[in-house]
Amino acid sequence: MNKPLCILGLILVSLAGPAVAQPTFESPSPTQGSSTSQKANEMADKGLYKPVEYANASKPGPALIVIPGEVKSNNANFMQKFGPNNIADFAEIELTKANFKVLERSSLGHLLQEFQLAYNLGDPQSARKYLQKGKLKTTKWVIKFDVLKAEQVAQAQEGFSGRPIGALIGIFGGGRGGAAGDVVVSSVDTRESTGVWIIGMRWKIIDANTTEQVASGYTEEKMELGAKSSSVLGFSGGEAGGLTLDGMVQRLVQKNVWEIDSKHK
Repeated sequence: MNKPLCILGLILVSLAGPAVAQPTFESPSPTQGSSTSQKANEMADKGLYKPVEYANASKPGPALIVIPGEVKSNNANFMQKFGPNNIADFAEIELTKANFKVLERSSLGHLLQEFQLAYNLGDPQSARKYLQKGKLKTTKWVIKFDVLKAEQVAQAQEGFSGRPIGALIGIFGGGRGGAAGDVVVSSVDTRESTGVWIIGMRWKIIDANTTEQVASGYTEEKMELGAKSSSVLGFSGGEAGGLTLDGMVQRLVQKNVWEIDSKHK
């Protein structure tokens, strides 16, 4: 090999420096690494954010704005947790990943608020007027995501208590064996409970020039929350978990953005 080229290669490698890995962090929990930690982390891993492969991500999409939609659920817990801005934030993230040109809402100031008010009041002429100003001029689509349903539709519970059976053993068993059986069986106590929610989300694409609806869609997902516990002779254990409302809303947004990317780009 040519010596000057070899020296140049070494210089370039040294200037590049070592590859920098993504930062990792350790858990400060005192139970980290224990059996309970492993179980809890296994459940939590299933709820982690998972990126979606959008079919047309290599194809640039049109300029658009995500306006806060509506949350029409009557469930107080959901309403306390979520507002339209939360959902719009998730939508901006996913639409950007799908290679749409998403205009930042915060940089549009009062124009977006005035457009949104005019649109929601059913005044397309005024809404169109605001779309001809500033950065809104380049907008092709206005997209909104609405939560139409968020309700717990099913709940099931079951459990076992050994006390009645232990009492019978104590009565009919007799002797030390019966007494021992009474103690063991009476100490058994198990409980299990599961609740299932259905959350539904609608999306709409609005033509920024005509304020007419271009396309729409709707999807639902089930969210399961569960807990179980057991106790035998003073030894107890329990598990509880499920997908959070944040995680469920983000998954619904991902499904809807996937549909928009696949069918309407």
